Amino acid sequence: MNTALNANHLLFLLQGAAWTLGLSLIAFVGGGLLGLVVALCRISPSKAVRIVTAGYVQLIQGTPLLVILFMSFFGLPALGLQISPLTAASVSLTVYVSAYLGEIWRGCIQSVPRAQWEAAECLALTRIQRMRLVVLPQAIRIATPPTVGFMVQIVKNTSLASVVGFVELARAGQLINNSVFEPFVIYVIIAAIYFSLCYPLSRWSQRLERRGAAARQQEGVVLPQPATLSLT
Repeated sequence: MNTALNANHLLFLLQGAAWTLGLSLIAFVGGGLLGLVVALCRISPSKAVRIVTAGYVQLIQGTPLLVILFMSFFGLPALGLQISPLTAASVSLTVYVSAYLGEIWRGCIQSVPRAQWEAAECLALTRIQRMRLVVLPQAIRIATPPTVGFMVQIVKNTSLASVVGFVELARAGQLINNSVFEPFVIYVIIAAIYFSLCYPLSRWSQRLERRGAAARQQEGVVLPQPATLSLT
């Protein structure tokens, strides 16, 4: 029996990294769709909707992701719903990500200058038209850097899926270490893989943030006159 670290172990780690990326993508897409609903509900004209959504955000943000994973994997079967580790991890991360992205995007929507909202109202646009044609296009530009930055957190948080038996990068490393007993080398490799996944996202977020700051400085000089004209 070969107990030394070899190429097969490294291949298994890369397969775990692929599952990490897959789970991150599921969490981002699912959490993004639900997060958009959360963001829009947080600025809803209905006070009841705002209160319920705020309660949802506070509940999820105040609950550790590890607890959410345990509730999904062990709690849902108690209700008669048998789910796989992948499903439990996907549902938990989607719910977790939705609360944070919803708040990020809510702040970005509300950061759109009030003059833009008022200008859209003066054009007799409906609320849906104001959001679709005026507010959201500007909010997307503001929200892109923090959204990309939060993707780093999504990638790192997938490591917690190992507690429900899902074999992603961290779990793959744990299984390999149980057979070869070289924790330092294995976890250095795992750290290097996580770094290679997260560092480009961090750099991308910083670049987008600098580009957005430069654009806002230019728009701060150019945009006030058109905005004033549109309100007259």
